Amino acid sequence: MQIEEIKTKIKAGIKEAIETAVFVIVMVILIRFFVGEIRWIPSGSMKPTLIEGDRIFVERVSRFFETPKRGDVMVFYPPFEPLAQNPLAIFERLTGFFCKDIAYIKRVIGLPGDKILIKPDFDGKYAVYVNGKRLEEKYILDDYDYIPCSEKMYCGPFTVPTNNYFMLGDNRGNSQDSRFWGFLPKERFVGRAVFLFWPFTRVNKL
Repeated sequence: MQIEEIKTKIKAGIKEAIETAVFVIVMVILIRFFVGEIRWIPSGSMKPTLIEGDRIFVERVSRFFETPKRGDVMVFYPPFEPLAQNPLAIFERLTGFFCKDIAYIKRVIGLPGDKILIKPDFDGKYAVYVNGKRLEEKYILDDYDYIPCSEKMYCGPFTVPTNNYFMLGDNRGNSQDSRFWGFLPKERFVGRAVFLFWPFTRVNKL
């Protein structure tokens, strides 16, 4: 085999490898942006719904035609975390490759325009009131295990601003959520958690 033929085959192989890599990257971006992505749960702030080590599928399709609903479990970038907008940072967020941006997962409690109040009842149980009515929350870990409200916390009464949401963890005694950092702008949402697929013993629709 002549040297020129070897060089031609090497170039063809390199070109094919590059084209394959580009195709894979483009497909990953399209799937993560338009369809969904897989996430793992690092903390217990959403117990008992989600626990440490759970793997979930986060869909991103619905954001193109509807807004989050009360009770939805959403993945988002918290408002106090700056998001770099340079091409590399955007690429990392789109593909998930080497992405260092911190994402949270909480439940939507307050919608834009809702009046929210969090307070203890006469028996010591904490409750969330939305537009004057107590919110029934069968998904929370414990009615009594609640971080007591203070003047520095967002416990209300207040009205959720336009294009913002009020987010709470299901484990109210151990969750850094909207009570501490306020309202979440809608552009910070990543997607809606819809399915817990790992471990197999906990497979469940969210």
